[in-house]
Amino acid sequence: MTTNPVPRILNTLRSEQATSPALVWYGPDSERVELSGRVLDNWAAKTSNYLAEELDAEPGSTVELDLPAHWKTLVWALGAWQAGCQLALSADSGAPVRATADHPEPRSSGEIVAAVALPALAMSWPGALPAGTSDYAAEVRSFADTWAGPEYGDEPGAALAGGPGAEATPFTSLPGLEDREAAGAVTLLAPAEAGLARILGTALAVWSAGGTLVLTGAGVEATERMLAAEKVTARLGA
Repeated sequence: MTTNPVPRILNTLRSEQATSPALVWYGPDSERVELSGRVLDNWAAKTSNYLAEELDAEPGSTVELDLPAHWKTLVWALGAWQAGCQLALSADSGAPVRATADHPEPRSSGEIVAAVALPALAMSWPGALPAGTSDYAAEVRSFADTWAGPEYGDEPGAALAGGPGAEATPFTSLPGLEDREAAGAVTLLAPAEAGLARILGTALAVWSAGGTLVLTGAGVEATERMLAAEKVTARLGA
Protein backbone atom coordinates (compact mmCIF):
# COMPACT_ATOMS: atom_id res chain seq x y z
CA MET A 1 0.00 0.00 0.00
CA THR A 2 2.50 2.60 -1.22
CA THR A 3 -0.23 4.78 -2.67
CA ASN A 4 -3.28 5.81 -0.72
CA PRO A 5 -5.58 2.74 -0.53
CA VAL A 6 -8.48 4.53 1.14
CA PRO A 7 -10.50 5.52 -1.97
CA ARG A 8 -10.45 1.90 -3.15
CA ILE A 9 -11.36 0.64 0.33
CA LEU A 10 -14.26 3.06 0.63
CA ASN A 11 -15.52 2.07 -2.81
CA THR A 12 -15.52 -1.56 -1.69
CA LEU A 13 -17.28 -0.69 1.57
CA ARG A 14 -20.15 1.11 -0.16
CA SER A 15 -20.57 -1.44 -2.93
CA GLU A 16 -19.56 -4.95 -1.87
CA GLN A 17 -19.97 -4.55 1.90
CA ALA A 18 -22.80 -2.02 1.90
CA THR A 19 -25.15 -3.86 4.25
CA SER A 20 -22.74 -6.05 6.20
CA PRO A 21 -20.83 -4.88 9.27
CA ALA A 22 -17.49 -3.20 8.64
CA LEU A 23 -16.84 -1.73 12.08
CA VAL A 24 -18.23 -2.73 15.47
CA TRP A 25 -17.37 -0.65 18.53
CA TYR A 26 -17.61 -1.71 22.17
CA GLY A 27 -17.18 1.23 24.51
CA PRO A 28 -17.67 1.92 28.20
CA ASP A 29 -21.08 1.62 29.81
CA SER A 30 -21.99 -1.29 27.49
CA GLU A 31 -22.04 0.96 24.42
CA ARG A 32 -22.14 -1.00 21.16
CA VAL A 33 -22.13 0.69 17.76
CA GLU A 34 -22.25 -1.21 14.46
CA LEU A 35 -21.49 0.49 11.15
CA SER A 36 -22.17 -1.23 7.85
CA GLY A 37 -19.88 -0.55 4.93
CA ARG A 38 -22.26 2.03 3.48
CA VAL A 39 -22.70 3.83 6.81
CA LEU A 40 -18.95 3.89 7.45
CA ASP A 41 -18.40 5.29 3.96
CA ASN A 42 -21.06 7.96 4.58
CA TRP A 43 -19.40 9.02 7.83
CA ALA A 44 -16.02 9.17 6.10
CA ALA A 45 -17.46 11.26 3.24
CA LYS A 46 -19.14 13.70 5.61
CA THR A 47 -15.87 14.05 7.51
CA SER A 48 -13.85 14.59 4.32
CA ASN A 49 -16.24 17.32 3.23
CA TYR A 50 -16.24 18.84 6.72
CA LEU A 51 -12.44 18.94 6.72
CA ALA A 52 -12.25 20.57 3.31
CA GLU A 53 -15.17 22.97 3.58
CA GLU A 54 -15.30 23.85 7.27
CA LEU A 55 -11.70 23.41 8.44
CA ASP A 56 -9.96 24.46 5.21
CA ALA A 57 -7.84 21.29 5.07
CA GLU A 58 -6.07 20.81 1.75
CA PRO A 59 -4.35 17.83 0.07
CA GLY A 60 -1.05 17.34 1.86
CA SER A 61 -2.29 19.02 5.06
CA THR A 62 -1.59 17.32 8.36
CA VAL A 63 -4.50 16.56 10.67
CA GLU A 64 -3.69 15.67 14.26
CA LEU A 65 -5.88 13.03 15.88
CA ASP A 66 -5.88 14.05 19.54
CA LEU A 67 -8.36 11.23 20.09
CA PRO A 68 -8.41 7.81 21.76
CA ALA A 69 -8.93 4.55 19.93
CA HIS A 70 -12.63 4.91 19.07
CA TRP A 71 -14.93 4.35 16.12
CA LYS A 72 -15.09 8.11 15.46
CA THR A 73 -11.29 8.20 15.36
CA LEU A 74 -11.31 5.64 12.55
CA VAL A 75 -13.93 7.74 10.75
CA TRP A 76 -11.65 10.77 11.08
CA ALA A 77 -8.69 8.78 9.73
CA LEU A 78 -10.64 7.60 6.69
CA GLY A 79 -12.05 11.08 6.12
CA ALA A 80 -8.64 12.76 6.30
CA TRP A 81 -6.96 10.19 4.07
CA GLN A 82 -9.77 10.40 1.52
CA ALA A 83 -9.26 14.18 1.39
CA GLY A 84 -5.56 13.69 0.65
CA CYS A 85 -4.37 14.66 4.13
CA GLN A 86 -1.87 12.88 6.35
CA LEU A 87 -2.37 12.14 10.04
CA ALA A 88 -0.40 13.04 13.13
CA LEU A 89 -0.84 11.04 16.32
CA SER A 90 1.01 13.48 18.58
CA ALA A 91 1.47 17.22 18.97
CA ASP A 92 5.07 17.04 17.72
CA SER A 93 4.07 17.54 14.09
CA GLY A 94 2.69 21.04 14.58
CA ALA A 95 -0.38 20.12 12.53
CA PRO A 96 -2.55 23.10 11.53
CA VAL A 97 -5.76 21.11 12.10
CA ARG A 98 -6.53 19.10 15.25
CA ALA A 99 -9.47 16.88 16.19
CA THR A 100 -9.74 16.49 19.94
CA ALA A 101 -12.00 14.86 22.50
CA ASP A 102 -10.41 16.51 25.54
CA HIS A 103 -8.64 19.79 24.80
CA PRO A 104 -10.75 22.11 22.61
CA GLU A 105 -8.70 25.21 23.38
CA PRO A 106 -6.37 26.16 20.48
CA ARG A 107 -2.71 25.68 21.37
CA SER A 108 -1.62 28.47 19.04
CA SER A 109 -3.27 31.41 17.32
CA GLY A 110 -3.31 29.68 13.93
CA GLU A 111 -4.49 26.22 14.99
CA ILE A 112 -7.88 25.05 13.70
CA VAL A 113 -9.61 22.83 16.26
CA ALA A 114 -12.57 20.48 15.94
CA ALA A 115 -14.09 19.30 19.21
CA VAL A 116 -15.31 15.70 18.89
CA ALA A 117 -17.94 14.48 21.34
CA LEU A 118 -17.43 10.72 21.55
CA PRO A 119 -20.80 9.30 22.73
CA ALA A 120 -22.65 7.78 19.79
CA LEU A 121 -25.84 9.78 20.38
CA ALA A 122 -24.12 13.10 21.11
CA MET A 123 -25.56 15.81 18.88
CA SER A 124 -23.15 18.50 20.10
CA TRP A 125 -20.20 19.14 22.39
CA PRO A 126 -21.30 18.94 26.08
CA GLY A 127 -20.68 22.52 27.14
CA ALA A 128 -19.31 25.80 25.86
CA LEU A 129 -16.50 25.85 23.33
CA PRO A 130 -13.76 28.43 22.86
CA ALA A 131 -14.35 30.99 20.14
CA GLY A 132 -13.33 29.57 16.77
CA THR A 133 -13.44 25.89 17.80
CA SER A 134 -15.73 23.85 15.57
CA ASP A 135 -18.29 21.44 17.03
CA TYR A 136 -17.90 18.27 14.94
CA ALA A 137 -20.96 16.44 16.26
CA ALA A 138 -23.21 19.44 15.67
CA GLU A 139 -21.93 20.26 12.21
CA VAL A 140 -20.78 17.11 10.42
CA ARG A 141 -24.25 15.75 9.70
CA SER A 142 -25.03 18.71 7.45
CA PHE A 143 -22.30 17.75 4.97
CA ALA A 144 -22.83 15.55 1.92
CA ASP A 145 -22.87 11.76 2.15
CA THR A 146 -20.49 11.51 -0.81
CA TRP A 147 -17.02 12.99 -1.11
CA ALA A 148 -17.16 16.06 -3.31
CA GLY A 149 -13.43 16.30 -4.01
CA PRO A 150 -11.02 14.44 -6.27
CA GLU A 151 -9.69 10.95 -5.65
CA TYR A 152 -6.14 10.77 -4.33
CA GLY A 153 -5.66 7.02 -4.55
CA ASP A 154 -3.21 7.03 -7.47
CA GLU A 155 -0.71 9.36 -5.85
CA PRO A 156 2.07 8.35 -3.44
CA GLY A 157 1.27 9.86 -0.09
CA ALA A 158 2.16 9.65 3.55
CA ALA A 159 -0.23 8.02 5.97
CA LEU A 160 1.36 9.49 9.10
CA ALA A 161 3.32 12.70 9.37
CA GLY A 162 6.82 12.54 10.77
CA GLY A 163 7.74 14.27 14.00
CA PRO A 164 10.84 16.42 14.47
CA GLY A 165 13.76 14.63 12.80
CA ALA A 166 11.58 11.71 11.69
CA GLU A 167 10.35 10.81 8.24
CA ALA A 168 6.70 10.41 7.36
CA THR A 169 5.21 6.91 7.32
CA PRO A 170 3.84 5.69 3.97
CA PHE A 171 0.75 3.53 3.90
CA THR A 172 2.84 0.46 3.15
CA SER A 173 4.73 0.91 6.43
CA LEU A 174 1.77 1.34 8.75
CA PRO A 175 2.10 -1.07 11.68
CA GLY A 176 -0.57 -3.73 12.08
CA LEU A 177 -0.96 -7.13 10.53
CA GLU A 178 2.43 -8.40 9.38
CA ASP A 179 1.00 -10.33 6.46
CA ARG A 180 -1.78 -8.23 5.00
CA GLU A 181 -2.37 -10.58 2.08
CA ALA A 182 -3.04 -13.45 4.49
CA ALA A 183 -5.51 -11.43 6.53
CA GLY A 184 -8.44 -12.92 4.66
CA ALA A 185 -12.03 -11.88 5.18
CA VAL A 186 -11.81 -12.09 8.95
CA THR A 187 -13.64 -10.61 11.87
CA LEU A 188 -10.74 -9.21 13.82
CA LEU A 189 -10.78 -7.94 17.40
CA ALA A 190 -8.59 -4.90 18.03
CA PRO A 191 -8.31 -3.69 21.63
CA ALA A 192 -7.51 -0.03 22.27
CA GLU A 193 -4.43 -1.18 24.14
CA ALA A 194 -2.85 -2.26 20.83
CA GLY A 195 -2.17 1.40 20.08
CA LEU A 196 -3.80 3.67 17.55
CA ALA A 197 -1.11 3.35 14.85
CA ARG A 198 -1.41 -0.46 14.81
CA ILE A 199 -5.20 -0.27 14.85
CA LEU A 200 -5.22 2.07 11.85
CA GLY A 201 -2.95 -0.19 9.79
CA THR A 202 -4.87 -3.29 10.79
CA ALA A 203 -8.21 -1.68 9.99
CA LEU A 204 -7.07 -0.89 6.43
CA ALA A 205 -5.84 -4.46 6.00
CA VAL A 206 -9.07 -5.97 7.31
CA TRP A 207 -11.30 -3.74 5.16
CA SER A 208 -9.12 -4.38 2.10
CA ALA A 209 -9.93 -8.06 2.59
CA GLY A 210 -13.66 -7.49 3.06
CA GLY A 211 -13.54 -8.20 6.78
CA THR A 212 -14.99 -6.69 9.94
CA LEU A 213 -13.07 -4.83 12.62
CA VAL A 214 -14.33 -5.18 16.20
CA LEU A 215 -12.79 -2.38 18.25
CA THR A 216 -12.92 -2.29 22.04
CA GLY A 217 -12.30 0.84 24.06
CA ALA A 218 -9.68 1.23 26.75
CA GLY A 219 -10.43 -1.06 29.68
CA VAL A 220 -13.30 -2.86 27.92
CA GLU A 221 -13.02 -6.61 28.41
CA ALA A 222 -13.52 -8.84 25.40
CA THR A 223 -15.76 -11.48 26.95
CA GLU A 224 -16.37 -14.91 25.50
CA ARG A 225 -19.96 -13.85 24.91
CA MET A 226 -18.76 -10.86 22.86
CA LEU A 227 -16.32 -12.96 20.84
CA ALA A 228 -19.02 -15.50 20.07
CA ALA A 229 -21.67 -12.90 19.24
CA GLU A 230 -19.38 -11.10 16.77
CA LYS A 231 -17.93 -14.35 15.38
CA VAL A 232 -14.38 -13.13 15.99
CA THR A 233 -11.83 -15.20 14.08
CA ALA A 234 -8.61 -13.32 14.86
CA ARG A 235 -7.24 -10.97 17.51
CA LEU A 236 -4.70 -8.16 17.44
CA GLY A 237 -2.40 -8.49 20.42
CA ALA A 238 -2.03 -5.52 22.75
